[in-house]
Amino acid sequence: MSEQDVLMQDIFHPASSRNHAVLLLHGLRSTPQEMGYLARALAKQGFAVHAPYLDGYGLGTPCTTSVEWREQVRAHYQKLTSAYGSVSVGGLCIGATLALALAVEEPELLALSLLSVTLNYDGWTIPWYHWMLSLAYKTPIRNFYSLPERSPYGLKNAALRAKVAKSMERQGDSEIGAASLSMHHIFEARALARYVTKNIRTIKADCLLIHAIDDDISTTANADLVYSGVGSQRRRKIFLDDCYHVITMDNERDLVARETQYFFEEAADLNRDRLNEANAPIALRHRRQQSSVH
Repeated sequence: MSEQDVLMQDIFHPASSRNHAVLLLHGLRSTPQEMGYLARALAKQGFAVHAPYLDGYGLGTPCTTSVEWREQVRAHYQKLTSAYGSVSVGGLCIGATLALALAVEEPELLALSLLSVTLNYDGWTIPWYHWMLSLAYKTPIRNFYSLPERSPYGLKNAALRAKVAKSMERQGDSEIGAASLSMHHIFEARALARYVTKNIRTIKADCLLIHAIDDDISTTANADLVYSGVGSQRRRKIFLDDCYHVITMDNERDLVARETQYFFEEAADLNRDRLNEANAPIALRHRRQQSSVH
């Protein structure tokens, strides 16, 4: 098995003490391994965790359409809902945008952890000419140009950044993903962002947004847009000051994991309380009927 094949493997942890599953969605042209730390942290707290590789979206397979990405995510989500009492979803970068798209299509989705959510590539390492790519996509250039990953690779941690840079130089990819984004990937990511933006008010799932102040790929304006746009009653926004874009692996990954855990736990507790309250009158009527028989 090649190094790339290892990176592309799904991550799955069965539940140990909860009837609550978490679906984790990796970034565009990346792998489940960038969600590995978060997956392990949640599994230690009893959650079932699945971080699947997404074909045609992740590293190593030709780009498919954003509609096909959404269909894959929905299939993974529905498989978890058939096995667990509640399901929450976390995503990094475009994975967070996919999580939002899923919440549009699955209104019963419990809670979202949106990590470095990206509706616009507007960070400080994005080339100034990025806005022109939508025009270039209409020309044959789309088959040749790709947007290169560049230092700091979304990582403020110097040791981890050096490791990723070495891997990029040696084999053209790393656990954070490929060395470049094709124009096809960028075009489909924009189509996904338009879909989410158009339907964002319909999203009712609880939303946790965690974003680095110095994110090199997408600014905090992305988190602000989602926070103000969703129809969710329960929202929380956290800004980090010691990370760049890949917050699931960078200096504050412990905080990211802890806040995600707490948020999902609270969502499940509140949902259980709502269900108990809704069912209370039914149970009371049932007891009255039983007493009248006797």
